[in-house]
Amino acid sequence: MPRLAFFTFAILRAPRQHPDSASFLAAIDPTNAAAERAEGFLDQTRVDPDTGRHSWGEPVLPSFVAPDDAPQVTRSLSLWQDLETVFAYAYGGQHAESLRQRKAWFRPPEWPSYVAWWVDDTHQPTWDEAVTKLERLHAMGSTPAAFTFKQAFDAEGRPTEVERHRVKRIVEANSGDE
Repeated sequence: MPRLAFFTFAILRAPRQHPDSASFLAAIDPTNAAAERAEGFLDQTRVDPDTGRHSWGEPVLPSFVAPDDAPQVTRSLSLWQDLETVFAYAYGGQHAESLRQRKAWFRPPEWPSYVAWWVDDTHQPTWDEAVTKLERLHAMGSTPAAFTFKQAFDAEGRPTEVERHRVKRIVEANSGDE
């Protein structure tokens, strides 16, 4: 059964050690924990606390990021059951609270802030793949290979829409877990 890979990308307005970034850094663990409890969540890349290595390969930067901006880059890479479950997580609960702070935390993007794409059930996406998908979305717009919620595609590559009534039910279920 296909799964949905989901990559988010942003550049912090201030360095991580700056007080303006403190509330963002404080929100990371609770937001990740909410993802892991969310309906439809399958997996996400993790950093080994002992080695500092990422579980799904070493992160890379999109070509549109200046090297000086690398320390302020923040990103996530996860796998979900379908469009509705990741949409419910992204726009409900803890993550929605974080999204309300994005203008304070992140530079205004000149690129997409996320990309979604379907993978087969045995495939584990890598950071390199995620960056390639984000760059493709930035260059070409939504296609079956790399898309947004506004112009989504199903696992067979057909245009589709997020089922809002199902999202509402999932948000309600997820909020009971927070």
